[in-house]
Amino acid sequence: MIAVAAALASAVSIRGAQQALPPVSPIPPAQAQPPAPTPPNTTPPAPQLQAPGQQRFRGGVELVSLSVTVTDAGKYVTDLDESAFEVFEDGVKQDLTFFSRVQQPIAMAILLDTSNSMESKLQTAQEAAVGFVRRMHREDTMSVLEFNSAVITSQVFTSDIAKLERAIRATTVNGSTSLYNAIYIALKELKKERARTAEEIRRQAIVVLSDGDDTSSLVEYEEVLNLAKRSETAIYAIGLRQADIGRPRFKEAEFVLRQLSQETGGRVFFPTAVTELPKIYEQISEELSSQYSLAYASKNPVRNGAWRRVLVRMTKPNLTARTRQGYYGPAQ
Repeated sequence: MIAVAAALASAVSIRGAQQALPPVSPIPPAQAQPPAPTPPNTTPPAPQLQAPGQQRFRGGVELVSLSVTVTDAGKYVTDLDESAFEVFEDGVKQDLTFFSRVQQPIAMAILLDTSNSMESKLQTAQEAAVGFVRRMHREDTMSVLEFNSAVITSQVFTSDIAKLERAIRATTVNGSTSLYNAIYIALKELKKERARTAEEIRRQAIVVLSDGDDTSSLVEYEEVLNLAKRSETAIYAIGLRQADIGRPRFKEAEFVLRQLSQETGGRVFFPTAVTELPKIYEQISEELSSQYSLAYASKNPVRNGAWRRVLVRMTKPNLTARTRQGYYGPAQ
């Protein structure tokens, strides 16, 4: 595992820099201490209850944080109060200690497949991604990674839209597809963006575009899925089907992208034409602008590092909630 992680790190570079990214450490086993599944550590002078729609924290307590998307017949619902939500962990109802319908800033990694199969589609994909970046808010921060045989960080996290646009347009086609490497690296980099104060609170997301199966990654899919489930990062996946390969050869990529999105509370899209990309990026942007932030202190006192299933249920009819499907509890 260590050899694989070291090899992976050597395959990753920052455009314009001479050094590689720091080595990526292997994923800990299921019973190891997971990253704290909490909103950023925040200890205000005294706990305060605030008006509906405002942030609410409870100092000194580990919280499980959730970004929740609510829809009614496919349309986003953004005007609900706390009473509309019920959260269950392994079937046990939890008490919310944090609720906000005010949009939180986001830290996001944009991943672009630049393998040889994208040659005729790259320019359209670039323009669609640029349009997506232009919708970002002032408090948001984004990075750009391109992946082919290697994973290249074209732009580290920044709020500078011009830099992000230049990075996206500078991506070039080459080699095979290292999809798993790219998602793994993005998850690791987002972990470093975890906020330290209330003012730095950011939701986390990955938007990945790929047009085929992984063909050259050094990490296995199971490792990527494990890391994704241990993170608080929603994965939005765009699987661009190639007309010349047909559905059978795309089956593996479709399964991978669908599972990563479902487990992390994101969403998956499978367009058949590159011209659909601008609309898809617009849908992702709209969803990220429509989410609720919830948190609770788990009633489960056991510290065995086991997986805990999370369900958000709506108290009002015809509403559907989507969030990550669970998290690994604390370990001794």
